[in-house]
Amino acid sequence: MLRLGDIAPNFKAQTSEGEVDFYEFLGDSWGVLFSHPADYTPVCTTELGRTAALSDEFKKRNVKVLALSVDSAESHRGWIKDINETQNVEVDFPIIADEDKKISEAYDMIHPNASATFTVRSLFIIAPDKTVKLIITYPASTGRNFQEILRVIDSLQLTAEYSVATPVDWKEGEDVVVAPAIKTEDIPAKFPKGFKEIKPYLRMTPQPNK
Repeated sequence: MLRLGDIAPNFKAQTSEGEVDFYEFLGDSWGVLFSHPADYTPVCTTELGRTAALSDEFKKRNVKVLALSVDSAESHRGWIKDINETQNVEVDFPIIADEDKKISEAYDMIHPNASATFTVRSLFIIAPDKTVKLIITYPASTGRNFQEILRVIDSLQLTAEYSVATPVDWKEGEDVVVAPAIKTEDIPAKFPKGFKEIKPYLRMTPQPNK
């Protein structure tokens, strides 16, 4: 089972845009890898359309996106035409053809008690060092919230650079939590915008990169 902090398995695969080596595709970027139960399914069609519509949002965060389904690359290319037509977008990211389910198994995307043959809606956020930073799994019947995915990417990128954490319902630009490892007397030097001590273990400061 793949867990947070693990190295994301590398793979080579056929996609809707030709063969891809996962690590080479990511390069120094962050990555989002997410699975879909099958091609030509309604919820997946809306999800991939939403991903394409958010293309600029992913790019400005230095994030590359890869989708996956257990159907063929040829099937993917036909389905992309439907996605572009019905969602009024242009899909500009590869969809992996995982017909032998090797990638699905490496990433634990098939949950037999849900479906023995199709992937659940797994999503992985992978850092430039190829470690897994987030795993979210939805049932096939529930579409993902991509604003939440962007919010989490913002949090992960912020907390990777600064000694902070993001509180409940945090959004870009809001105050953040000073990491408990930082002593209160050391906060002014690290966070010159100031801070508010609510409790000795709960210190808030303005987002440091804003």
